[in-house]
Amino acid sequence: MNIYVKRNILVGVFVVLGLISTGYLTIKLGKLEIFEGSGYNISARFSTVNGLRVGADVEIGGVRVGRVTEISLDLRSYLPVVRMVIQKGVELSEDTMAGIKTSGLIGDKYIDLSPGGSSTLLSEGGMITDTVSGLDLESLISKFLFGGM
Repeated sequence: MNIYVKRNILVGVFVVLGLISTGYLTIKLGKLEIFEGSGYNISARFSTVNGLRVGADVEIGGVRVGRVTEISLDLRSYLPVVRMVIQKGVELSEDTMAGIKTSGLIGDKYIDLSPGGSSTLLSEGGMITDTVSGLDLESLISKFLFGGM
């Protein structure tokens, strides 16, 4: 085999490995899930969802148990509705409380669930009624800087 052919094969192998690595990192860093695990869908209605994004984590006590799948506006109440998928095996009671939290001082927003004590469980398509919207840091800073506190 000619040395140029060997070199071209070697370069081709490195290019293919680079493309596979780039694809893997894109999926991992973008938090995309190709083979989604099974779970059930629930919703929560908040007064505001500033900074919350589709794909954000849903956590209980700092442990990821789901993710946000959709954020939409309820046209009757004009309040945002957050739909999320929860891992199978994680059972939430109907009096579960959902809050929008920030990881770190200026980090990403996520949903923090605080399970209640009711024996009635949320099922597929259930709605969390007890919610707390996240702290709007921008408005607090502007109130502090420009008065109004």
